[in-house]
This record gives sequence, structure tokens and C-alpha cells, in this order.
Amino acid sequence: MPKNSKVVKRELDDEVIESVKDLLSNEDSSDDAFKKSELMVDDQEEKDVDVEEGSDMEDERPAWNSKLQYILAQVGFSVGLGNVWRFPYLCQKNGGGAYLVPYLILLLIIGIPLFFLELAVGQRIRRGSIGVWNYISPKLGGIGFASCVVCFFVALYYNVIIGWSLFYFSQSFQHPLPWDQCPLVKNASHTFVEPECEKSSATTYYWYREALNISSSLSESGGLNWKMTVCLLAAWVMVCLAMIKGIQSSGKIMYFSSLFPYVVLLCFLIRGLLLNGSVDGIRHMFTPKLEIMLEPKVWREAATQVFFALGLGFGGVIAFSSYNKRDNNCHFDAVLVSFINFFTSVLATLVVFAVLGFKANIINEKCVTQNSEKILKLLKMGNLSQDMIPHHINFSSITAEDYNLVYDIIQKVKEEQFDSLGLKSCQIEDELDKAVQGTGLAFIAFTEAMTHFPASPFWSVMFFLMLVNLGLGSMFGTIEGIITPIVDTFKIRKEILTVICCLVAFFIGLIFVQRSGNYFVTMFDDYSATLPLLIVVILENIAVIRIYGIDKFMEDLKDMLGFSPSQYYYYMWKYVSPFVLLCLLVASIVQMGLSPPGYNAWIEDTAMEEFHSYPTWGMIVCISLMVLAILPVPIVFMVRRCNLIDDSSGSLASVSYKRGRIIKEPVNLEGDNTSLIHGKSPSEVPSPNFGKNIYRKQTGSPTLDTAPNGRYGIGYLMADMPDMPESDL
Repeated sequence: MPKNSKVVKRELDDEVIESVKDLLSNEDSSDDAFKKSELMVDDQEEKDVDVEEGSDMEDERPAWNSKLQYILAQVGFSVGLGNVWRFPYLCQKNGGGAYLVPYLILLLIIGIPLFFLELAVGQRIRRGSIGVWNYISPKLGGIGFASCVVCFFVALYYNVIIGWSLFYFSQSFQHPLPWDQCPLVKNASHTFVEPECEKSSATTYYWYREALNISSSLSESGGLNWKMTVCLLAAWVMVCLAMIKGIQSSGKIMYFSSLFPYVVLLCFLIRGLLLNGSVDGIRHMFTPKLEIMLEPKVWREAATQVFFALGLGFGGVIAFSSYNKRDNNCHFDAVLVSFINFFTSVLATLVVFAVLGFKANIINEKCVTQNSEKILKLLKMGNLSQDMIPHHINFSSITAEDYNLVYDIIQKVKEEQFDSLGLKSCQIEDELDKAVQGTGLAFIAFTEAMTHFPASPFWSVMFFLMLVNLGLGSMFGTIEGIITPIVDTFKIRKEILTVICCLVAFFIGLIFVQRSGNYFVTMFDDYSATLPLLIVVILENIAVIRIYGIDKFMEDLKDMLGFSPSQYYYYMWKYVSPFVLLCLLVASIVQMGLSPPGYNAWIEDTAMEEFHSYPTWGMIVCISLMVLAILPVPIVFMVRRCNLIDDSSGSLASVSYKRGRIIKEPVNLEGDNTSLIHGKSPSEVPSPNFGKNIYRKQTGSPTLDTAPNGRYGIGYLMADMPDMPESDL
């Protein structure tokens, strides 16, 4: 041994001791987090505290003030303008009362199960749409972004409709109503009725010329309509003020915006039933045409109506549900809201057809009077013989039945010359068969009927205030579907984001208040939501049932509800609903391909609508709307698949899930590449101990799919970050 070997050995020993001291003194902060998290989990086990089960102390997420407030919010979101002006039209068009059969069947097959699914995932994970689908599988995180994009597109034009309703509401405080009579035009020599109004009707003229001041084509902008611009601004200010504090502010407004429409509908129903001809309208509506019920188109339209009536895929359902306590009975909520929605549609249909029956009766009386005068002239001129007319007929007070009797006699006797006489058949059914929907129903047909009501301004004020409230209820859910996911993911202040969102939407929405704006509303309504939402809901179903795992999802439901849901939902989610949704998607694509893309333009000279095809740039906009809405899904999938964004890169703050609790973690800038610890879910065992089943991903190891699908025995805890992170996207 060299003589200085002892010295060398002592020096080496000192270095080792110093190294150990350095290690102990420079202990990595992540180990502190590890220890703290281990102690925290052990402490939770000792105290038997489960944050997911609704501990207010551990969960800082806002919550509904009451169950009633939450139900009213969901009802307000799902019950919208479509219940009033779309469902009655479909019912009339597709077999009357027989249409209710396929609608109810499809409500049970796809409506309630998928609505229940969205309520459950929102309540279980307690995040907005982006956080929910990132949690289930980061590769499918684009589903949440797609929902946000669709919500934004829909909000752009939906608030324009609220603006139209506000305009009519503001014009209703006068007697007679401004759309009661055609305006008179004066020139130097004489006064005459406005030709455009004379060729159509007073309410039609007021809608197209006074309210919209519409141009003759999509390409003819015509500049901004200042009246509608002010109304649109007022609508966005109302939405912004109601949403700026989240559910704390919008929840209180729900008591009025959700309940007031039912008060108005009941008042209209009672008033309508007292009107002459209302029973004819209701009888016409409920007379079943069973042969029509067997047509595939009826089932496709019923499925589409069920789908959109409940607001599936928008993210609003998930956002509202995420503010619930974890043990809330969301199954009861799903069934209750779905049937409230259905009965609201039936109630609105009764009101619409009672009023339309009254309107048809008035038009039929005018028809009888005008044609009776023609018959009297023909009798005086000798073109018709007095012998043809039955002796009991009195033309001064002729009824519709007597006129139709005379009409049939003349048609048989003067068979060859009948067309030249210019007589019309005055049948109330012919008028009721003229199906109207959307703006044509609300702003033309229904508005015209109200001009014949006693105290018509009062009923007009009530009707358009109801439309404003129906629209606002749906807008709250739509905006919540945008705000909540972004706030949850990027930790932006809700007040600032709400104001920015409403400002941006208002300025983009100016395209809808041009003179050609109504055509853009039609374009967005037809192309921005239908196909993207179908794809979104199909992917939602796949994500929960296939990736997360239907068995695990059923266990989660049992854990939340306190009882096992019916196996009916198991088979609906796993087999029936995906099949029906795929059929609906294919049918919608085929229908879109067969229908020429275009819009109905109002022609001033003829005072009639005329179908126009979209110009080339219009087709590009239509395609872009669909592509932009669904584009986040493949983009996020490829980004995650190819690891283009590294979770540890520090580009965005990580958001962690602590068994229902949200914790914002500091980004690890030192590049520590630790990964998930895969244990069992809380539904299977109590809160896991860090001393058991801890698997740390070493640097350079392959990335595992972190979706809680049971593939790797998923847990909720990370080695250095105590919880599972949400996507950085």
C-alpha cells in the first residue's frame, strides 16, 4: 500500500460525506411535493374524507344555490325558440299527432340516454367540455374545443334573433300595432297603398322592409341596418351582464327567464281556445296521418329535433352539470328535463295551432265574402243561372259551409267554363296546410294573428318578451359552454373573458345586421352546427363507452347515485345510440348532398321569396364553417399522437385533478420527466397510498395513454405532481 493511501482514503470518505450532505441540503422540491402529497393522502384515509363526494372545504368550485335553480338553468337551456317555431312545424308537416310517436321513441333511444351521459360526465369530472374530454383521453381533447367553436358560431346568430325580438317588443307599445295595416304612399297627385305591401301582406311587408330592410341577394350587402345594430348591441349587453359572474348572476335570472315563457304560453292557450276557429286548428294538428309516419324522412327529422332540442354536444349541459355536488341524482335530472322539454313542445304546438286556426278562420271568412261577391256579379251578368243556387242561401250572411255547397254545384254544372269564372275553394284546411316555421311563424304568421286579438298590443308585448326570455335561456347555456371550459383550462378571470367574448361576438355579429344579414343567419343555421354537433356527440359516446370503459362508467354512476343505473342505459350507450347517431349522420350528409345549397331571397318587385343558389364565395364560407367547427378534433389528436406539445415543456400551466378537487400546479422548469402513477380508481378502492403501486416513468420511456380507461389500471396521482394533469391545449 502506498504511504499516502490512508490520506487518500480519508479524503474520499470526506467527499462522500460532503456529497451526502449536499444531496440532503439540496433535496429536490419535487420530493417535498411527493412527501406532502403522501402525507395528504394518508391523512385523507385516516379521516375518511372523499373530496369527490362533495366536501365544501376541499372543493372551491362554484355551486348552484339550490336544486331548483339548476333544473331551471337546464330547462332554460334546452327549451328554446325551436320548441315554439320548429316543433309545431314538424308536427304539422309529418303526420300531425302521429309524429309524436317517432319523436317519443327517439327521445327514449337517443335523447334521454345521451343527455344523461353528458350530465353524468360533467358532474363526475366537474369540469367544462374541454377538461372533461382531456381527462378521459388527451387525444380526444379536441372534442371540447369543437364544442366551444360550435357554441360560438351558434351564439353569433342566435343573439341576432333575440335582437329581432327586442325590436318587435319595442314596437309593440302602440295602438294600432305598426304592422296592422299597409302604409300609404303620397305623391303630388294622389295617395296609394305601398305596392310591395299590397302584393304581400302588412305583416310580411313590415318584417322584410321595415324591420330587416332586406336586400335582394346575399352578395348585395346594403350596409348596416342601424335599428337592428342597436338591438343586437342591447342583446349582447344583456347576455354579458347576466353571465359576468357566472352561475352566481345567471342562476338568479333563470327564475324569471325560464318560468316566464310558461306563464305566457298558458295565457295564450287560454286566450286562443276562446277564439273562433281555434278548435279547427288543434283538430287539424292532432289528426294523425299514419301513412306519413312510415316515411324515413319523418324519423330523420324527429331524431334531429330530439338531438337539438336537448342541446346535446354544445357543452352547456356539461358546464351546468359540473357545478353540481358529486352525489346529485343526475339520472332524475335527465329524465325530468327531457320530459319537461317534450311537454313544452306540445304546449307550444297547442298554442300555435289554436292561434293559426283563428287566423285561418279569418282568412277563410274573407275568401268566402270575396267569392260570394263574385258569384253575385256573375248572376247579375247572366253568366250563372239563379236556378243553380239553393233557395236557403243568403249571400249577405253566407257561411263557409253554404259557400262550399254553392261552389260544388257551380263546378259540376259549369265544368268546362269553371276555370274562367275565377272562383276559389275556401277551405280552412287549405290555409292550415300552409306550413310555416322559424321567423315566418314568429314574425309573420303569429304576428298577423295577434293583430286580430282584442288588446293586441298587450299580447304582442307578452309574446315577444317570451321570445326574448326563451332566447336568453338558451344563450346562457351556450355562452356557459364557451366560458366554463376556457376558464377551467387556462385559468382566465371569468369576468374579463365574458366581456371579451361578448365584444368579439358583437363585432363579428355585425354581418348579421346588414341588409343581407338574414341570409347569413340562414347560412349559419344550416351549416355551422348540424354535422359538427353530430360528429361531436358520436365521439363523446365513443370516448365514454370505448375509451373510458362502459363498465367503469357504470361503476362511477353507482358511486355517484348510490344505486346502479338500469341496464337499459348500458345497452343504449353501447349499441343502440351509436348506431342511431351514425345513421342520422349519414342521412344528414345525404340530405345535404341532395338539397341544392341556397337560400330564399326576398324580391321587392314581386313581393315574393325566390330561391337563390349560393355564390362561389358563399359555398366556401359554408364549407369553412363545417370544417372549422370539427377541425380541433383531428388537430388535437395529431398533436397528442405525435407529442408535438410536451406536458413538461412549461408552455402552459398544468391543471391537476385531486379526486374532484382542482389544484393549479407550478410548471416544472427543470425538466423532471416523471409521469403518472397508475393505481386503481377511487370507485374500486379507498384513496391510494403512495407507498403502494407507484410506477414512475423514467426519462426516455415511452409515453403511455393517460386516459382513465382502465387499460393501465389508471389512478389519479402523479409522482411529482400529486394529481393527473389536464391537457395543456
